Amino acid sequence: MALTIPRLSFPRPGQGGASARLAWLAISGLFILLVGYNSCTTYIRPGELGVKQISWGISKGIEPRVYDVGLHYVGAGEKMHRFPARVQVLELTSSNSETTADLEGHRTTAAINIQTSEGYTVRVDATVLYRVADPLKVMQTIGPGNLFEDSAVIPRATQDLRRALGELDAEDFYQGTKRMDKAADAQKALALELTDKGIEVLHVFVRRYVYDQRYQNAIEQRKIQDQTVFKNEAEAKAAIAAAAKNKIVAEGAAAALVEQSRGEAEVKKLDAQADLYRRTKAADGDLLIKLAEAQGTELENQALRAAGAENLVGLRMADALKGTELIVLPSDGDTGVNPLDLRTLLKRFDVKE
Repeated sequence: MALTIPRLSFPRPGQGGASARLAWLAISGLFILLVGYNSCTTYIRPGELGVKQISWGISKGIEPRVYDVGLHYVGAGEKMHRFPARVQVLELTSSNSETTADLEGHRTTAAINIQTSEGYTVRVDATVLYRVADPLKVMQTIGPGNLFEDSAVIPRATQDLRRALGELDAEDFYQGTKRMDKAADAQKALALELTDKGIEVLHVFVRRYVYDQRYQNAIEQRKIQDQTVFKNEAEAKAAIAAAAKNKIVAEGAAAALVEQSRGEAEVKKLDAQADLYRRTKAADGDLLIKLAEAQGTELENQALRAAGAENLVGLRMADALKGTELIVLPSDGDTGVNPLDLRTLLKRFDVKE
């Protein structure tokens, strides 16, 4: 947008001298007012707190007041120092991929080298979250600007982390609970040191740790050996479990075979009992039939021995010979038979006349 400056017309020399002087006075006063406004005020932005320092005069020193967001008067010999009110992030890392220094409120410094009890070195990446809780204390105990980072937070955080994590063995870094406990100890120590200076420590995180190459090789070999032992133990347990399973399967198969044999024997026993019962009943039936036939024969014989049975025999013989046209029998001697001699035939069969 273009700024349009109105054109001022001044009276020519000799014309309206009083009006010209008034115009120059007005312009000069406005200029002095603008310069004084810019030089005697300061603006505290959102997310900032201010502390005023007076360089000379009766109230020389740090004014015991914290200025909030807004436009504030700053007189001659006075200076407004700004401090961040938002959460600040200190990242101790040597990896470019882990840094976020381009973000507001983030500060990055080198990673910490921890010397373990075994003589190995562990490089640790850590993050410290904190905030300026009382900028007046910070100004009084540390100073203005970024001194609270350079003179307090960074050196104390490095020292407390190195002290707390240095109590761990190299292998303890693998154990998350021990590592987090020591990070909590470092946070407590750092908070205890910085609280009186107006800085509140919120969290301390151990994000990444890297062993030196000697220990890395040693731990890898040891882990391989441990894994080999675990593998062998697992294989032994698996073999024992497989043997137990095979035993159970064999016992189950044997029990099933025994039960199957027992079932087959029981079936054969039942079949034999059924066959015996059937043959017994069949024999009983045959016996009854034979007895009935014998009784019938006996009754028939009794009937034939009764009076008049000879006539019945003769009638049957007659029926047997009915239609007979030719019979060749010896007719002479004692055994000779003359079929035409009915009387002699009847006498041979003991049939009475």
